[in-house]
Amino acid sequence: MIGHILATLLPVFLIAGCGAAYGRYRTPDIRSLNTLNMELFVPLLVFAVLADRQAPLAEYAWLATAAIAVVLGSGVVLWPLTKWLKLDSKIFLPPMMFNNAGNMGVPLLVLAFGTEALPAAVVVFIVEMLLHFSVGLYMLNPRTSLWRMLRMPIVLASLAGLAVNISGLPLPGWLLEAMHMLGGVCIPLMLFALGVRLLEIDFSDWRTGILGALLCPLSGLVIALPLMWLLPLNALQAAVLLVFAALPPAVLNYLVAEQYKLAPQKVASLVLIGNLGSLVVMPLTLAAAFTWVYAPL
Repeated sequence: MIGHILATLLPVFLIAGCGAAYGRYRTPDIRSLNTLNMELFVPLLVFAVLADRQAPLAEYAWLATAAIAVVLGSGVVLWPLTKWLKLDSKIFLPPMMFNNAGNMGVPLLVLAFGTEALPAAVVVFIVEMLLHFSVGLYMLNPRTSLWRMLRMPIVLASLAGLAVNISGLPLPGWLLEAMHMLGGVCIPLMLFALGVRLLEIDFSDWRTGILGALLCPLSGLVIALPLMWLLPLNALQAAVLLVFAALPPAVLNYLVAEQYKLAPQKVASLVLIGNLGSLVVMPLTLAAAFTWVYAPL
């Protein structure tokens, strides 16, 4: 099991490390790279996975429900604590709720459980993204229009993929293969971009960062563990939910805080230290997930 965990995690951190090393000496235009990824490669992957009739989406309804509960439940669980510690909920709660399901989650799950986990990984990623650009933006600014979310390429790709899958419309194999190949670019690109992005943030508020590194996975697991027992999830879906719940804060939280001018340096510390903390959290989580998949109770 140790070998399997290392084989899963080492490529993730190696690719992110390559991004950090390259970004240190070349300072690439990572904004343009992320724009290309989020507007082309990720939507193509999402559409291809959802439109593929070999992936019966009805089987993932309970997983999507559980993912929604994990994201929103994390905020509900931690909200009283933010009041008790006198933390600004607009700054602290979003990074605790909206985790790194894209840059780290999708590659990690595919490496851990193979391509058969890709539909489940995409489902929880879509859930996290949709909630981030609806509930998350509303938390920061209640006047944010939902029309902005509906115009996102990933949302359009999700709706189109669902429509194709539900309608039973057959797509040519060569078209799906091309989309899968282009969409596959996004997985290593997400990790590479994560490494570059981590160079831009610092330890200026390390105490809050350490608190977040502990509470982000803990709050997600508090919600996920009962759901793994209560909901009719198969072993692979339960393992995906477990890993999803323990993921660190998404780098996107920093970009959104910067856009809304809500203490971006504090959010930066939450993101950076949370992702560093995943070096400890993820091996333990993967060990539990492998046990669940390969030796289910």
